[in-house]
Amino acid sequence: MSRPELKNFRRIVVKVGSSLLVDSAEGRVREAWLAALVADVAALHRDGRDVMIVSSGSIALGRSKLKLPRGPLKLEESQAAAAVGQIALARTWSEVLGAHGIGTGQILVTLQDTEERRRYLNARSTIGKLLEWRAVPVINENDTVATNEIRYGDNDRLAARVATMASADLLVLLSDIDGLYDSPPGANPNARLIPLVESVTAEIEAMAGAAESELSRGGMATKIEAAKIATTAGTHMLIASGKVDHPLRRVADGGPCTWFLTPANPVTARKRWIAGSLEPKGTLTIDAGAVAALRAGKSLLPAGVIRVDGQFARGDAVIVRDPDNHEIGRGLVAYDADNAEQIKGRSSSEVMAILGISGRAEMIHRDDLVIGPKHGD
Repeated sequence: MSRPELKNFRRIVVKVGSSLLVDSAEGRVREAWLAALVADVAALHRDGRDVMIVSSGSIALGRSKLKLPRGPLKLEESQAAAAVGQIALARTWSEVLGAHGIGTGQILVTLQDTEERRRYLNARSTIGKLLEWRAVPVINENDTVATNEIRYGDNDRLAARVATMASADLLVLLSDIDGLYDSPPGANPNARLIPLVESVTAEIEAMAGAAESELSRGGMATKIEAAKIATTAGTHMLIASGKVDHPLRRVADGGPCTWFLTPANPVTARKRWIAGSLEPKGTLTIDAGAVAALRAGKSLLPAGVIRVDGQFARGDAVIVRDPDNHEIGRGLVAYDADNAEQIKGRSSSEVMAILGISGRAEMIHRDDLVIGPKHGD
Protein backbone atom coordinates (compact mmCIF):
# COMPACT_ATOMS: atom_id res chain seq x y z
CA MET A 1 0.00 0.00 0.00
CA SER A 2 1.14 3.57 -0.67
CA ARG A 3 1.58 6.12 2.08
CA PRO A 4 -1.57 8.22 2.66
CA GLU A 5 -1.50 12.02 2.54
CA LEU A 6 -2.75 14.34 5.28
CA LYS A 7 -4.76 16.42 2.79
CA ASN A 8 -7.00 13.44 1.99
CA PHE A 9 -8.57 13.22 5.46
CA ARG A 10 -11.72 15.12 6.44
CA ARG A 11 -11.94 14.59 10.23
CA ILE A 12 -8.72 14.49 12.24
CA VAL A 13 -7.96 13.93 15.92
CA VAL A 14 -4.58 15.26 17.10
CA LYS A 15 -3.24 13.98 20.42
CA VAL A 16 -0.74 16.16 22.29
CA GLY A 17 1.10 14.74 25.30
CA SER A 18 2.26 16.50 28.45
CA SER A 19 5.95 16.12 27.62
CA LEU A 20 5.43 18.12 24.41
CA LEU A 21 3.06 20.74 25.76
CA VAL A 22 4.71 21.46 29.12
CA ASP A 23 8.34 22.38 29.74
CA SER A 24 9.13 20.09 32.68
CA ALA A 25 12.04 22.25 33.90
CA GLU A 26 10.07 25.51 33.77
CA GLY A 27 6.68 24.01 34.63
CA ARG A 28 4.86 26.04 31.98
CA VAL A 29 3.41 25.69 28.50
CA ARG A 30 5.89 25.76 25.61
CA GLU A 31 4.16 28.71 24.00
CA ALA A 32 6.23 29.08 20.81
CA TRP A 33 5.88 25.37 19.99
CA LEU A 34 2.15 25.44 20.71
CA ALA A 35 1.67 28.49 18.48
CA ALA A 36 3.37 26.62 15.60
CA LEU A 37 1.20 23.53 16.12
CA VAL A 38 -1.97 25.61 16.25
CA ALA A 39 -0.97 27.36 13.01
CA ASP A 40 -0.96 23.87 11.43
CA VAL A 41 -4.36 23.09 12.98
CA ALA A 42 -5.75 26.42 11.74
CA ALA A 43 -4.55 25.65 8.20
CA LEU A 44 -6.43 22.32 8.25
CA HIS A 45 -9.48 24.09 9.69
CA ARG A 46 -9.43 26.73 6.91
CA ASP A 47 -9.37 23.93 4.34
CA GLY A 48 -12.67 22.66 5.73
CA ARG A 49 -11.33 19.84 7.88
CA ASP A 50 -12.91 18.92 11.21
CA VAL A 51 -10.16 18.95 13.85
CA MET A 52 -10.24 17.72 17.44
CA ILE A 53 -7.47 17.98 20.02
CA VAL A 54 -6.88 15.41 22.76
CA SER A 55 -4.62 17.25 25.17
CA SER A 56 -2.73 16.09 28.23
CA GLY A 57 -1.17 18.56 30.60
CA SER A 58 -3.65 19.35 33.37
CA ILE A 59 -1.74 17.53 36.12
CA ALA A 60 1.63 18.82 34.91
CA LEU A 61 0.39 22.43 34.86
CA GLY A 62 -1.44 22.03 38.17
CA ARG A 63 1.58 20.68 40.01
CA SER A 64 3.60 23.60 38.66
CA LYS A 65 1.07 26.22 39.78
CA LEU A 66 0.80 24.55 43.19
CA LYS A 67 4.61 24.24 43.38
CA LEU A 68 4.42 20.52 44.18
CA PRO A 69 7.74 18.63 44.41
CA ARG A 70 8.89 16.35 41.59
CA GLY A 71 8.12 12.65 41.79
CA PRO A 72 4.96 10.54 41.90
CA LEU A 73 1.74 11.96 43.34
CA LYS A 74 -0.90 10.21 45.41
CA LEU A 75 -4.27 9.79 43.69
CA GLU A 76 -5.95 12.64 45.59
CA GLU A 77 -2.94 14.87 44.88
CA SER A 78 -3.17 14.11 41.16
CA GLN A 79 -6.90 14.85 41.19
CA ALA A 80 -6.41 18.18 42.97
CA ALA A 81 -3.51 19.15 40.69
CA ALA A 82 -5.69 18.32 37.67
CA ALA A 83 -8.48 20.54 39.01
CA VAL A 84 -6.09 23.51 39.13
CA GLY A 85 -4.27 22.69 35.90
CA GLN A 86 -7.38 22.04 33.82
CA ILE A 87 -8.41 25.70 34.08
CA ALA A 88 -5.01 26.83 32.81
CA LEU A 89 -5.01 24.20 30.06
CA ALA A 90 -8.45 25.16 28.77
CA ARG A 91 -7.59 28.85 28.81
CA THR A 92 -4.35 28.18 26.91
CA TRP A 93 -6.08 26.29 24.10
CA SER A 94 -8.89 28.84 23.93
CA GLU A 95 -6.43 31.70 23.55
CA VAL A 96 -4.14 30.11 20.95
CA LEU A 97 -7.02 28.89 18.78
CA GLY A 98 -8.89 32.16 19.29
CA ALA A 99 -5.91 34.01 17.82
CA HIS A 100 -6.85 32.31 14.53
CA GLY A 101 -10.54 33.11 14.93
CA ILE A 102 -11.39 29.53 15.92
CA GLY A 103 -13.80 28.78 18.77
CA THR A 104 -12.96 26.11 21.33
CA GLY A 105 -15.05 23.76 23.46
CA GLN A 106 -13.68 21.75 26.38
CA ILE A 107 -14.88 18.18 26.89
CA LEU A 108 -13.72 16.15 29.91
CA VAL A 109 -14.42 12.44 29.68
CA THR A 110 -13.93 9.35 31.81
CA LEU A 111 -13.57 5.73 30.80
CA GLN A 112 -17.31 5.16 31.32
CA ASP A 113 -18.17 8.04 28.95
CA THR A 114 -16.59 6.17 26.05
CA GLU A 115 -17.63 2.64 27.03
CA GLU A 116 -21.27 2.97 28.21
CA ARG A 117 -23.54 3.43 25.20
CA ARG A 118 -25.80 6.14 26.62
CA ARG A 119 -22.91 8.30 27.81
CA TYR A 120 -20.98 7.50 24.63
CA LEU A 121 -23.85 8.87 22.56
CA ASN A 122 -24.07 12.00 24.71
CA ALA A 123 -20.35 12.70 24.28
CA ARG A 124 -20.56 11.90 20.55
CA SER A 125 -23.47 14.30 20.11
CA THR A 126 -21.62 17.10 21.91
CA ILE A 127 -18.53 16.62 19.76
CA GLY A 128 -20.68 16.51 16.63
CA LYS A 129 -22.44 19.77 17.48
CA LEU A 130 -19.15 21.58 18.21
CA LEU A 131 -17.77 20.43 14.86
CA GLU A 132 -20.97 21.51 13.13
CA TRP A 133 -20.42 24.97 14.65
CA ARG A 134 -16.81 24.87 13.33
CA ALA A 135 -15.34 24.91 16.83
CA VAL A 136 -12.37 22.73 17.80
CA PRO A 137 -13.20 20.38 20.69
CA VAL A 138 -10.34 20.05 23.19
CA ILE A 139 -10.74 16.75 25.02
CA ASN A 140 -8.97 15.34 28.06
CA GLU A 141 -9.54 12.59 30.59
CA ASN A 142 -11.35 13.98 33.62
CA ASP A 143 -8.47 13.41 36.03
CA THR A 144 -10.29 15.19 38.86
CA VAL A 145 -12.74 12.30 39.28
CA ALA A 146 -11.13 9.32 37.55
CA THR A 147 -9.63 6.75 39.91
CA ASN A 148 -6.84 4.32 39.15
CA GLU A 149 -9.37 1.51 38.69
CA ILE A 150 -11.65 3.37 36.26
CA ARG A 151 -9.40 5.39 34.02
CA TYR A 152 -7.50 5.20 30.78
CA GLY A 153 -4.36 6.51 32.47
CA ASP A 154 -2.91 7.48 29.10
CA ASN A 155 -4.25 9.74 26.39
CA ASP A 156 -3.15 7.51 23.50
CA ARG A 157 -5.96 5.01 24.00
CA LEU A 158 -8.35 7.79 25.02
CA ALA A 159 -7.57 9.58 21.75
CA ALA A 160 -8.26 6.37 19.83
CA ARG A 161 -11.66 5.97 21.48
CA VAL A 162 -12.47 9.64 20.86
CA ALA A 163 -11.52 9.17 17.21
CA THR A 164 -13.82 6.17 16.85
CA MET A 165 -16.60 7.90 18.79
CA ALA A 166 -16.44 10.92 16.47
CA SER A 167 -16.10 8.80 13.30
CA ALA A 168 -12.74 10.45 12.56
CA ASP A 169 -10.84 9.05 9.62
CA LEU A 170 -7.40 9.93 11.00
CA LEU A 171 -5.77 9.94 14.44
CA VAL A 172 -2.42 11.71 14.81
CA LEU A 173 -0.34 10.85 17.89
CA LEU A 174 2.36 13.47 18.36
CA SER A 175 5.19 11.84 20.25
CA ASP A 176 8.77 12.45 21.33
CA ILE A 177 9.88 10.05 18.60
CA ASP A 178 9.39 9.98 14.81
CA GLY A 179 7.35 6.79 14.85
CA LEU A 180 7.66 3.05 15.41
CA TYR A 181 11.17 1.63 15.13
CA ASP A 182 12.05 -2.04 14.74
CA SER A 183 14.01 -1.75 18.02
CA PRO A 184 14.38 1.02 20.64
CA PRO A 185 16.44 3.75 18.91
CA GLY A 186 17.87 4.95 22.22
CA ALA A 187 19.57 1.59 22.72
CA ASN A 188 20.25 0.70 19.09
CA PRO A 189 21.78 3.36 16.79
CA ASN A 190 20.92 1.16 13.79
CA ALA A 191 17.22 0.98 14.64
CA ARG A 192 15.05 1.41 11.54
CA LEU A 193 11.91 3.53 11.31
CA ILE A 194 8.93 1.59 9.99
CA PRO A 195 7.03 4.01 7.69
CA LEU A 196 3.94 1.87 7.08
CA VAL A 197 2.10 -0.74 9.16
CA GLU A 198 -0.67 -2.49 7.24
CA SER A 199 -1.92 -4.41 10.29
CA VAL A 200 -0.95 -4.65 13.95
CA THR A 201 0.59 -8.11 14.26
CA ALA A 202 2.29 -9.79 17.22
CA GLU A 203 5.61 -8.81 15.64
CA ILE A 204 4.59 -5.13 15.59
CA GLU A 205 3.43 -5.32 19.21
CA ALA A 206 6.78 -6.82 20.23
CA MET A 207 8.58 -3.71 18.95
CA ALA A 208 6.93 -1.43 21.53
CA GLY A 209 9.00 -0.21 24.48
CA ALA A 210 8.18 1.54 27.80
CA ALA A 211 7.41 5.15 28.67
CA GLU A 212 10.44 7.46 28.51
CA SER A 213 9.30 10.66 30.22
CA GLU A 214 8.30 11.52 33.79
CA LEU A 215 5.36 13.54 32.47
CA SER A 216 4.26 10.83 30.05
CA ARG A 217 2.02 8.00 31.21
CA GLY A 218 2.11 6.24 27.85
CA GLY A 219 4.95 4.71 25.87
CA MET A 220 5.05 3.01 22.49
CA ALA A 221 3.05 0.08 23.93
CA THR A 222 0.01 2.30 24.55
CA LYS A 223 0.41 3.76 21.05
CA ILE A 224 0.24 0.28 19.55
CA GLU A 225 -2.88 -0.39 21.65
CA ALA A 226 -4.31 2.87 20.31
CA ALA A 227 -3.51 1.73 16.77
CA LYS A 228 -5.46 -1.50 17.34
CA ILE A 229 -8.48 0.42 18.65
CA ALA A 230 -8.40 2.98 15.83
CA THR A 231 -7.75 0.72 12.86
CA THR A 232 -10.34 -1.83 13.97
CA ALA A 233 -12.92 0.99 13.93
CA GLY A 234 -11.93 2.22 10.48
CA THR A 235 -9.61 5.08 11.51
CA HIS A 236 -6.11 5.46 10.07
CA MET A 237 -3.46 6.43 12.62
CA LEU A 238 -0.02 7.94 12.46
CA ILE A 239 2.76 8.52 14.98
CA ALA A 240 4.99 11.51 14.33
CA SER A 241 7.47 13.59 16.27
CA GLY A 242 6.05 16.58 18.09
CA LYS A 243 9.50 17.81 19.05
CA VAL A 244 9.71 19.94 15.91
CA ASP A 245 7.94 23.17 15.05
CA HIS A 246 4.92 22.76 12.76
CA PRO A 247 4.72 18.96 13.25
CA LEU A 248 1.57 18.54 11.13
CA ARG A 249 3.02 20.53 8.25
CA ARG A 250 6.11 18.32 8.45
CA VAL A 251 3.91 15.22 8.01
CA ALA A 252 2.05 16.89 5.14
CA ASP A 253 5.40 17.61 3.48
CA GLY A 254 6.36 13.94 3.64
CA GLY A 255 8.39 14.01 6.87
CA PRO A 256 9.26 10.86 8.82
CA CYS A 257 6.40 9.14 10.64
CA THR A 258 4.67 5.76 10.94
CA TRP A 259 1.25 5.24 9.33
CA PHE A 260 -1.06 2.51 10.63
CA LEU A 261 -3.57 1.63 7.92
CA THR A 262 -7.13 0.39 8.13
CA PRO A 263 -9.00 -1.39 5.34
CA ALA A 264 -12.33 0.09 6.43
CA ASN A 265 -13.75 3.57 6.94
CA PRO A 266 -15.28 4.79 10.22
CA VAL A 267 -18.92 4.49 9.15
CA THR A 268 -18.66 1.01 7.62
CA ALA A 269 -16.64 -0.26 10.60
CA ARG A 270 -19.18 1.20 12.99
CA LYS A 271 -22.04 -0.37 11.06
CA ARG A 272 -20.32 -3.74 11.06
CA TRP A 273 -20.08 -3.43 14.86
CA ILE A 274 -23.78 -2.55 15.13
CA ALA A 275 -24.85 -5.38 12.83
CA GLY A 276 -22.78 -8.12 14.34
CA SER A 277 -21.95 -7.56 17.96
CA LEU A 278 -24.84 -5.85 19.74
CA GLU A 279 -27.79 -7.63 21.31
CA PRO A 280 -31.07 -5.94 20.22
CA LYS A 281 -33.19 -4.78 23.16
CA GLY A 282 -36.37 -3.94 21.25
CA THR A 283 -38.13 -3.49 17.93
CA LEU A 284 -39.40 -0.52 15.92
CA THR A 285 -41.99 -1.29 13.25
CA ILE A 286 -42.11 1.35 10.51
CA ASP A 287 -44.43 2.27 7.65
CA ALA A 288 -43.77 1.71 3.94
CA GLY A 289 -42.70 5.31 3.38
CA ALA A 290 -40.07 5.05 6.08
CA VAL A 291 -38.84 1.75 4.60
CA ALA A 292 -38.29 3.48 1.26
CA ALA A 293 -36.55 6.39 2.96
CA LEU A 294 -34.16 4.11 4.85
CA ARG A 295 -33.31 2.17 1.70
CA ALA A 296 -32.52 5.53 0.07
CA GLY A 297 -29.97 6.25 2.81
CA LYS A 298 -32.09 8.47 5.06
CA SER A 299 -32.35 8.45 8.86
CA LEU A 300 -35.40 7.04 10.64
CA LEU A 301 -37.68 9.83 11.85
CA PRO A 302 -40.33 9.42 14.57
CA ALA A 303 -43.08 10.04 11.99
CA GLY A 304 -42.30 6.76 10.24
CA VAL A 305 -42.60 4.56 13.37
CA ILE A 306 -45.93 2.79 13.82
CA ARG A 307 -45.12 0.44 16.71
CA VAL A 308 -42.61 0.22 19.58
CA ASP A 309 -41.83 -3.06 21.35
CA GLY A 310 -39.37 -3.94 24.12
CA GLN A 311 -37.70 -2.15 27.00
CA PHE A 312 -34.68 -0.29 25.69
CA ALA A 313 -32.66 2.73 26.72
CA ARG A 314 -31.24 5.45 24.55
CA GLY A 315 -28.19 4.06 22.76
CA ASP A 316 -29.39 0.45 22.79
CA ALA A 317 -29.55 -1.60 19.62
CA VAL A 318 -33.03 -2.26 18.21
CA ILE A 319 -34.41 -4.21 15.26
CA VAL A 320 -36.27 -2.27 12.58
CA ARG A 321 -39.16 -4.13 10.88
CA ASP A 322 -41.41 -3.26 7.95
CA PRO A 323 -45.25 -3.37 8.13
CA ASP A 324 -45.15 -7.09 7.19
CA ASN A 325 -42.85 -7.81 10.15
CA HIS A 326 -39.78 -8.49 8.01
CA GLU A 327 -36.51 -7.31 9.58
CA ILE A 328 -35.00 -4.61 7.38
CA GLY A 329 -32.19 -3.45 9.64
CA ARG A 330 -30.74 -2.69 13.06
CA GLY A 331 -29.60 0.49 14.68
CA LEU A 332 -28.83 2.46 17.84
CA VAL A 333 -31.98 4.23 18.97
CA ALA A 334 -31.83 7.87 20.10
CA TYR A 335 -34.73 7.62 22.60
CA ASP A 336 -35.65 5.23 25.37
CA ALA A 337 -38.71 3.02 24.93
CA ASP A 338 -41.14 5.25 26.85
CA ASN A 339 -40.24 8.37 24.90
CA ALA A 340 -40.22 6.46 21.61
CA GLU A 341 -43.77 5.30 22.35
CA GLN A 342 -44.85 8.89 23.00
CA ILE A 343 -43.44 10.35 19.79
CA LYS A 344 -44.02 7.52 17.30
CA GLY A 345 -45.94 8.70 14.25
CA ARG A 346 -45.35 12.35 15.15
CA SER A 347 -43.55 14.99 13.14
CA SER A 348 -40.18 16.25 14.34
CA SER A 349 -41.73 19.63 15.18
CA GLU A 350 -44.11 17.94 17.65
CA VAL A 351 -41.36 16.13 19.59
CA MET A 352 -40.47 19.11 21.78
CA ALA A 353 -44.09 19.79 22.69
CA ILE A 354 -44.67 16.14 23.61
CA LEU A 355 -41.47 15.51 25.59
CA GLY A 356 -40.87 19.01 26.91
CA ILE A 357 -37.30 18.91 25.61
CA SER A 358 -35.67 19.66 22.29
CA GLY A 359 -34.83 16.09 21.36
CA ARG A 360 -32.99 14.74 18.35
CA ALA A 361 -34.79 14.91 15.04
CA GLU A 362 -33.99 11.28 14.24
CA MET A 363 -35.24 8.18 16.02
CA ILE A 364 -32.17 6.43 14.55
CA HIS A 365 -29.49 8.43 12.71
CA ARG A 366 -28.39 6.91 9.41
CA ASP A 367 -24.78 6.56 10.70
CA ASP A 368 -26.16 4.37 13.50
CA LEU A 369 -28.32 2.27 11.16
CA VAL A 370 -27.52 -0.89 9.21
CA ILE A 371 -29.96 -1.83 6.44
CA GLY A 372 -30.06 -5.42 5.22
CA PRO A 373 -31.01 -6.70 1.76
CA LYS A 374 -34.63 -6.50 0.61
CA HIS A 375 -36.83 -9.41 1.66
CA GLY A 376 -36.62 -12.07 -1.00
CA ASP A 377 -33.29 -10.87 -2.43
